[in-house]
Amino acid sequence: MIAITIFMGWNAQYVRMSYKFNGVLPDDDSTKIEYQKFVAQFGEDGNVLAIGYRDQRIWELENFIRWRQLVNEIKSVQVNVDGTQFNTVDSIFSTGHCYNLVKDTVVQKFAFRQLLQKEPTSQAEVDSLRQALYSLPFYENLLYRKDTDAGLMMVFVNVELFDSENRGDAVERMIEFTNKFSEDTGIKTYVSGMPFIRTILSTKVKAELKFFTILSAIICMAFLLVFFRSMKVTLIIMSVVVVAVVIAMGSIALFDYPISMLMGLIPPLMIVTTVPNCIYLITKYHQEYSRYKNKTRALARVIQKTGPAAFMINATTAVGFAAFIFTSSDLLVHFGVIASLNCMASFFLSLLVFPIVSSFLSAPGERHLNHLKSSWLKGLLNKLVHIVTFKRRLVYAITIIVSGLAVYGITLMHTTGNIVDDIPDSDRVITDLKWFESNFNGVMPFDILIDGKKKGQITKSANLAKVEELQTLLADYTLQLKDTVIHPFSRSLSIVDAGKFVKQAFYNGDPEYYSLMAREEQSFIGPYLQGGDYNTRGIEHTFLDSTKSMTRITTQVADIGTHEMDRLMQDIKPQIDSIFSPEKYKVTLTGTSVVFLEGTNYLVGDLFTSLLFGVLVISILMAIMFWSARMVIISFVPNIIPQIMTAGIMGYFGIPLKPSTILVFGIALGITVDNTIHYLSKYRQELKFNNSKIKESALLAIKDAGASMVYTSIILFFGFGCFAASEFDGTRALGILMAVTILVAMVTNLVVLPALLLSFQRSVTTKAFKEPFFLMMDEEDDLEYEEWSVQQSLS
Repeated sequence: MIAITIFMGWNAQYVRMSYKFNGVLPDDDSTKIEYQKFVAQFGEDGNVLAIGYRDQRIWELENFIRWRQLVNEIKSVQVNVDGTQFNTVDSIFSTGHCYNLVKDTVVQKFAFRQLLQKEPTSQAEVDSLRQALYSLPFYENLLYRKDTDAGLMMVFVNVELFDSENRGDAVERMIEFTNKFSEDTGIKTYVSGMPFIRTILSTKVKAELKFFTILSAIICMAFLLVFFRSMKVTLIIMSVVVVAVVIAMGSIALFDYPISMLMGLIPPLMIVTTVPNCIYLITKYHQEYSRYKNKTRALARVIQKTGPAAFMINATTAVGFAAFIFTSSDLLVHFGVIASLNCMASFFLSLLVFPIVSSFLSAPGERHLNHLKSSWLKGLLNKLVHIVTFKRRLVYAITIIVSGLAVYGITLMHTTGNIVDDIPDSDRVITDLKWFESNFNGVMPFDILIDGKKKGQITKSANLAKVEELQTLLADYTLQLKDTVIHPFSRSLSIVDAGKFVKQAFYNGDPEYYSLMAREEQSFIGPYLQGGDYNTRGIEHTFLDSTKSMTRITTQVADIGTHEMDRLMQDIKPQIDSIFSPEKYKVTLTGTSVVFLEGTNYLVGDLFTSLLFGVLVISILMAIMFWSARMVIISFVPNIIPQIMTAGIMGYFGIPLKPSTILVFGIALGITVDNTIHYLSKYRQELKFNNSKIKESALLAIKDAGASMVYTSIILFFGFGCFAASEFDGTRALGILMAVTILVAMVTNLVVLPALLLSFQRSVTTKAFKEPFFLMMDEEDDLEYEEWSVQQSLS
């Protein structure tokens, strides 16, 4: 175990963070295929870091010089990769660094020239630049807004660096420069864009990974000390936990999976699933030692009696996690593989480490066994026995009423998801994003690809007019959001805008000529384009493919949520088709925002499918264990009720069904079934030892199995409940819902399940159920002296 721990610990240092929005769409999904084609043709769409302001003081001489200095500071940011320095910024456009297109009549070509060739030395120069910038409609609502004095800096980052761990602290340094600019000038700045959002999310995930691993460990230690009143026992359990976490992190590195927001739950998840294993073993060990006063005999009986049931408990939990493997999302598959494998690993760890270490330690003292006689625990279990014996009708009535209310709550559930949905509203990511949506309508990439299906087709005058019509549609489009009407699309850009810019340049920068070229104008402006420099040709390649059969309209959309985005897509697509007939053109809506929308919709359906698969496999495992189909049906009642109640709570409290919250049902099912297996295993043993007396067996099982079930449920409740401290709304909701589900499952398994067994005792408890699938030791078996000779050698 030491060798394995060292090996896995060594590999754990190589875990890598995820710096991309992990796609949940399968590789053969049409939306993903179209997006990949778009990226191959035009490059990544989420590579812009936007810095905004809304303050006319930016045009004061000193502030404007400082604004231009900020550009140079951000350009200077480099990262070290294997001893070599790499630039992190490809280019920057801002109100202080932008270009005009000028006509060279001597060589008959267009060339880009900076609006400001040198640093301004007077306010008059700044005012002149401002006037020149405002005379270029190409930049209006893109870099500036005349009506609000809002402006932008668009930082185009190196995509390859920013999609890997080689990015280092580049974004953090850019933000430091930006904040320093605000301190120096008093001008408030706002930052957004996919590079910024991804960096903040990755940083938060990394921080929470450490925080919740430590917090959940502290919570578990505290409750273990309270329950068992033994530092020795607590340290044994925590040593198993540490090894389990180390192996989990090492396995992530060995599989070369990145640490995403979901994968960041693995370490604390391993803690709250490993501790129950140890509690089951320790509680049984103390019970056996209290009965026989023989340490070795007690340890052997723990392995032989609790081992098989514990194996099935972990197997069902692993199946709950493994169900995610059968989705088509790499994000979920990775989580399912790691969680399921390490769930089984924690079982073997517990079954090996605890008995071995305990065999070298002294036997538990009377103080350590007092928890078995705890007054509060004994009183609680006796109360449950009383309820099951005399209040079954009340139990059924309450269960039916609560379940009915929960079912109504389910009808109130809704599905949604935002790209930055899990971040609290007070976080800078959200506040700055809202500023951009208020001033420039959005920063989430949205592209429209138009395929004319014929070479050179898309640059014909009629088609360029159609592109302009579509851009007008985007500019005028409004969307009703509750009581607010918004313009969801930012200023769009296309080859049409480039053509208008060219025409204005040909007519010496006169804004009146910022319009589509007439056919006759193309004949004398065309030669200037053919002789253009590299930058002018680059604009063409930005919007057209090499055959000029395909073009793009690029814009940004507000982060309005998947439901509203779906409504927008359904509404705008027919309007686009009315401009570009589907019979002649192929129009594709794509971009990060579209991929996220389709991914969320796909994920919800995929997770429900995996949940059904998990239910089926767990049913098969329980059927094998209990050898009774009717018992399997009864046993699922106390596990389905918590799921229904959790879904109802989500509906009543407006918690949306989204990727982070839907995970509750799959994970909770695997964990809550543990209590059922633990109880039914003890119930079956009691049937054998009490001559098939169902009532006595059911009630005795509550007292015997109830202790460890209560202990583990309390620890799991607070273990998952600690996620309520998360900065991510989804993680916070996941933790709270899991805690509630586990608490309800404890009650249903200790009250509803025994009540059902007593009410339907003759029809449910069949002869097959009484025959144990696993060979268990009888309570009154006398063991041969030779089997326990080791005890004498130890004593």
